[in-house]
Amino acid sequence: MRYLLLILISMICISAHGQDEFTPVNTAENNDAPMRLVSSSSSRFINQKILRSYNAVYEHKGSTLAADSGDLYKDDIGNEFFEAHGNIVITQPSGTVIQGTHLHYDASSQHAVLTKNVKMVDAQSTLTTNYLTYNLRSQQGTYTGGGRIIGQGDTITSQKAYYFENTKDAYFNNKVVVRNQSTIIYTDTMQYNTMYRDAFFFGPTTINGRSGEKLYTEKGTYNTEFGIAKFNKNNLYTESSKFLKGDSLFYDRNKGIGEAFRNVLFVDTLDKFYASGGYGKYLENEQSILMTNKPLIKYVVQTDSNDTSQDTIQTDSIPTEALSKREQRKLDRAQEKERKESEKLEKDRLENQGLVVTKPDEVDSLAKPILPRQTSKVDTAYMTADTLYSRVIFVRDYRPLDLKLDRNGGQMEDTTEVDYGALDEVELFESGDSTTISDTTISNEITKAVPQKKPTTTVKEIPVKQKIAVPAKPKPVDSATIQASTKADSILRRNAVMPTGKEQDSLMSNALKVAQTADTLLKDSTQIYADTARTRIVKAYYNVRVFKSDLQAVADSVYYGMVDSMFRFMGSPMIWSEGSQINADTIYMQIKNNKMDNALLKDNAFMVNAVLDTLKFNQLKGRKITAFFANNNIDRLYVDGNAENLVFSTNDKTNTITEMFHDRSSRIKINMEGKKIIDYVSIRKVDQKVYPFKLVTQEIEVLPGFLWKPEDRPKSVEDMLNRKRSKSTGIENQKDSLGNKNIGNQLKIESDETDNGSKSKVDSTKLEQETPSKKPEDKMETKIDSSKSSSTTTQNLPESINSVISDSLKNKGQNIPKK
Repeated sequence: MRYLLLILISMICISAHGQDEFTPVNTAENNDAPMRLVSSSSSRFINQKILRSYNAVYEHKGSTLAADSGDLYKDDIGNEFFEAHGNIVITQPSGTVIQGTHLHYDASSQHAVLTKNVKMVDAQSTLTTNYLTYNLRSQQGTYTGGGRIIGQGDTITSQKAYYFENTKDAYFNNKVVVRNQSTIIYTDTMQYNTMYRDAFFFGPTTINGRSGEKLYTEKGTYNTEFGIAKFNKNNLYTESSKFLKGDSLFYDRNKGIGEAFRNVLFVDTLDKFYASGGYGKYLENEQSILMTNKPLIKYVVQTDSNDTSQDTIQTDSIPTEALSKREQRKLDRAQEKERKESEKLEKDRLENQGLVVTKPDEVDSLAKPILPRQTSKVDTAYMTADTLYSRVIFVRDYRPLDLKLDRNGGQMEDTTEVDYGALDEVELFESGDSTTISDTTISNEITKAVPQKKPTTTVKEIPVKQKIAVPAKPKPVDSATIQASTKADSILRRNAVMPTGKEQDSLMSNALKVAQTADTLLKDSTQIYADTARTRIVKAYYNVRVFKSDLQAVADSVYYGMVDSMFRFMGSPMIWSEGSQINADTIYMQIKNNKMDNALLKDNAFMVNAVLDTLKFNQLKGRKITAFFANNNIDRLYVDGNAENLVFSTNDKTNTITEMFHDRSSRIKINMEGKKIIDYVSIRKVDQKVYPFKLVTQEIEVLPGFLWKPEDRPKSVEDMLNRKRSKSTGIENQKDSLGNKNIGNQLKIESDETDNGSKSKVDSTKLEQETPSKKPEDKMETKIDSSKSSSTTTQNLPESINSVISDSLKNKGQNIPKK
């Protein structure tokens, strides 16, 4: 019995020893589980330390390792290693298969090094290289000698890469090139998800579209499947001659939409078009740009090279000499108030920070120094509005206006006496014209202007991989294909031009230089009007403001077409030029060869300018006013339809007003040479009167429809961007319910503030009784020829008319009744 017990105990010990060596317990805590030989064609021990097997298949912690030949051995401390050669195949439980020619495997750390013709395939991608380190435990692979990953439509090559199979993320570094059917990406650092095809950039990156579009960023994401980009550092989008940049940039390749946010710049070097703002949206198929949030358009124009008086220094504010003394005082008071507020805010800020507040110098820090007037052959025009929209269209689709303007005046229109009652409301848009902007169009475009919230992308669920049986040994890798692709990728990386971070600034700087250079070349008309020729149009609506060194304007909407270079100001437009103010229901201005050619003031046309430093105004009005220019100066001027001219004569020695001249006719024709009036003609139904200034009352010193609003005039580019036209009516001619004219209290109050010595009080009742009426003659033409009289050169048209008429009356003795 005792012997039987000893035999049984011995058998149990032998059985336990065999189980520990060949059937390891598969537990998570057992990190030192040995490799198990599943099968082999033959095996033998070498020096009783190395187990060499042929056509062997090993199993280790769920993964299988197969090779043509392999050696299994342990080091002095018991760590197990596997050296294999030939057709290496590693199959993981997830289904990932790794192949190569040589393998060094550390069983304790599950770290594998595969060399030559290495290929790793999982559910989403295929990696090829000649040197790969891979950890079967963390499922992380790395190559540092160049490699390629082919995903779901993307081929990525780089010098270094780190691949995480669990998250399907890959990190690429050093000469990264991504290629697919739509784009080629060049960068130096990138993270890429092979499942969702999302690329993350952390350095200078260029994305070149196969259709010609290009993207640049230094930080952002790009989905290579849908072509959606979200950039937020040094961003730039280019497409042909168009450039769009902003602090943040969104781009949808499939829809052809680019959106920029904050500090937005858009440039078209072909059309020399430049715009900036807080938000911009570009559509590739329309080649259109829509901008909001203080949008600004810059347009460089060429001044007259022959007339040095027209040369101006590019400035962003109105020269003080162009303002009247009263306007200068208002501007000085506003600047002084702004300076004090700025000093108070700065003082409070310093006191809050506990700093010593020093007394500021008694100098207006906000006032700009008066620089000597320099000569320049170009000037810059600025325009802003609530919304700016511009697009490229075919020339054949453009409908230019035929205003039927004639430099000789053309045929006079039949006119009837008008009732100067309440003015009709101005229609903002006209029909039958390419400038028509319907309410629906405006609503749609404004809707486009508002950045829409992006729809939430549906997160795809990662399919759960079920544990599968050990697959059959795959076919050996095609070493020739891998070596050929490796060589091609090496050449591609060597020749690739990687972005350095300076391309964006350089491209935008060059584009701005081109756009801000005046176009002096005349375009070939056969090319302009070809069937495939394109042109740009610009629409600005709601609170439009324009600033140029010698011209400022406001309107509700503006339309501009580059084919005929015509500006169309609609919706209570008002234009200021030096000391003059111009307004009408609609104003058309056309530029030819980079110079002003003609202008039309349509319906309720009015031209006004202040006399000396008083509240007296020279006025010119009619149903329409047509002006023709030569060398950027008025050459001919026609006032048609109940034309009226009211001017005040002044004594240059005493600097006082002496009399007032009032002219009414069907047409007033004015010819000028340079800035001198050489011919003044009143045609048909002429009624002219001269009033001594002491008999001038408020009832007759302004024409019906008079409007004076200097407060709406943009004073500078900054003022234009930050201030819209006021809602008040200003100083204007109004009628009360009884039909009596009432100029308003503002005229009287402000006139008391002036210090002109020529003021006098007049009894208006006595004037009405003593003034004989004069019946206008139907076919009477009064012509005042100033060629024989002394003409004065002046910047303002009404002042020139005043001077010429006064001198002509004195020299030629015209019999014009006085009141």
